[in-house]
Amino acid sequence: MDYRLQNTVSKDAFKYGYLLNKIFPYIKPVLGRSIINLIIAIPLGLLDGVVALSLKPYLDFVINGDPNHTWTFFGITVHSQAWLAAIIPFGIVAFALFQGVLKYLSNYLTDWTGLKISNSLKIDLFKRLTMMDSQFFDVNSSGIVLTRFLSDPDTASKNIIEMLKSFIATFFGLIGLVAVLLYNSWKLALIGVTVMAIAITPVTFIRKRIKKVSNASMVVGGNMTTNFNETFAGNKIITAYNLQEDQNRKFDNQIHEQFHLAMSLTKRVGWMSPIMYFVCSIGIALVMAYGNHLILSGQMTAGSFASFVTSLLLLYKPTKTLGNTLTNLQGVFVAMGRVFELFDITPQIQSPKNAITLTGLNNSIEFKNVYFEYEPNTPVLKNFSLSVNKNETIALVGNSGGGKSTVVSLLPRFYDVTSGSIEFDGVDIRKFELKSLRNQISFVFQDNFLFSGTIKDNILMGNENASAEDIERVIKMSHLDEFIQSLEKGLDTYVGERGTTLSGGQRQRVAIARAMLKDAPIVILDEATSALDNKSEAIVQKALDNLIQNKTVFVIAHRLSTIKNADRIAVINEGELAELGTHDELMQIENGKYKNLYEMQFKSQEDNIAAL
Repeated sequence: MDYRLQNTVSKDAFKYGYLLNKIFPYIKPVLGRSIINLIIAIPLGLLDGVVALSLKPYLDFVINGDPNHTWTFFGITVHSQAWLAAIIPFGIVAFALFQGVLKYLSNYLTDWTGLKISNSLKIDLFKRLTMMDSQFFDVNSSGIVLTRFLSDPDTASKNIIEMLKSFIATFFGLIGLVAVLLYNSWKLALIGVTVMAIAITPVTFIRKRIKKVSNASMVVGGNMTTNFNETFAGNKIITAYNLQEDQNRKFDNQIHEQFHLAMSLTKRVGWMSPIMYFVCSIGIALVMAYGNHLILSGQMTAGSFASFVTSLLLLYKPTKTLGNTLTNLQGVFVAMGRVFELFDITPQIQSPKNAITLTGLNNSIEFKNVYFEYEPNTPVLKNFSLSVNKNETIALVGNSGGGKSTVVSLLPRFYDVTSGSIEFDGVDIRKFELKSLRNQISFVFQDNFLFSGTIKDNILMGNENASAEDIERVIKMSHLDEFIQSLEKGLDTYVGERGTTLSGGQRQRVAIARAMLKDAPIVILDEATSALDNKSEAIVQKALDNLIQNKTVFVIAHRLSTIKNADRIAVINEGELAELGTHDELMQIENGKYKNLYEMQFKSQEDNIAAL
């Protein structure tokens, strides 16, 4: 499966029925308010014709009418001209006030329902994101992920109700205005509606062009977000290597690309508005020419004509901006298509049907003829076989890029083997329930990730149900107690994003405490002390020694002391197990891989230690 989100385009952007059907489950919980909102849109649209309709009696009876004409109701005589002159302006104000209240209610309901739908989508997408395989995060930038999982749902869901509401309001507005046209003159109405139909014909030619540019714009937006994230996270590297101009140049290029895409969309769609203005102006000119004839021949009053022209202008208004409306609408469906394509990305690494719950390790872990590749036809591990006994510590050594980290990444199924198998007590790990498998393994990485929150929050991630006594015990065992006592807020001290307010050694000890609290029978140490100075390493090493007691341990290390303390050493070279044995055994192999590695990397460490 290809996890690259940039390769995912909105192929379903024109399948409006399909997309609406997909989003309906998210609309359903707010369906009541959505329906009320859409119902409100009906009078909102119909009220557009009220002002136009009021012009007929106002002109015919107030401006041009007989001032002596009277109406009698139940013995009460009303001078129609005076009455209409007073009531029509106040009526228009009353209708405007009523329409304003409806618009407020409609806008409130639109935002409420749109946000609810968007939030529900984001929650489900975030759940999907947390279930993705490691490879998904390997091949996608943070900006693309943020755009696809946060921005697209907003565009798709918050605007869908707005679009539906606008469509209904416009539709019923058109019905109301056409009714006013027909009421005033069916002959002129025929001309006006025919011209409008001609004006909207070009719309059918630009849909695919809009889709292509909308999708490209979203991709560029994701790249820009990535640039921001990298500038934030890598600010020290940027400063240290004077990369400001490079970052600025990259962002400039993205801004210009976004500009060209926006102008491309303007070129593809912008011509519609002037054409529609031109066509609509022809319609108005024909109506005025023929309307003059109808007035002069006595077939139409001046009030009817004024009412008709006002209605026609209101009718043509949405038609003139149809290009922009269609662009926004298609953008919504492009985003919607991209959102639901994310739900089609199924993680390859999942618990099998009838999964076995793993409760611990009884005998051994065995790699059997394991082959693995990140990219097709580029093997990282080749016919790798290794058996590790319970409570044994095995050190993985070898040149950089040889496959050491890959070996330990396969144990918790961050990735699955391409062929061969990894077995716990003779059972393939792919048969275990995934959560139970990972519950049996603790990780301490070289650069341990701490989440924003307190030190206590980060430690409790190992076991959220741990007691205060358990927390105190692991703090002492990880040699954090003295450091914690020096802090004003102790365990409740807030650590910045990624734990940047702590030193490297402090972060490592928090991570070790987290692993201790998990108390898993298998521990993986991936170069846990390689980035530390000697003093920090010494403290962290003591904490690690406490962590690995009575555990099955896989340790990747560049420090000789760590390697020599292992029960056995596995030398991995270009994805293969080259040598296996204790330090003394491997040193006896003439021209052996480990011996050469020792002479090149470890001998100087030993000499330095002896000198001290």
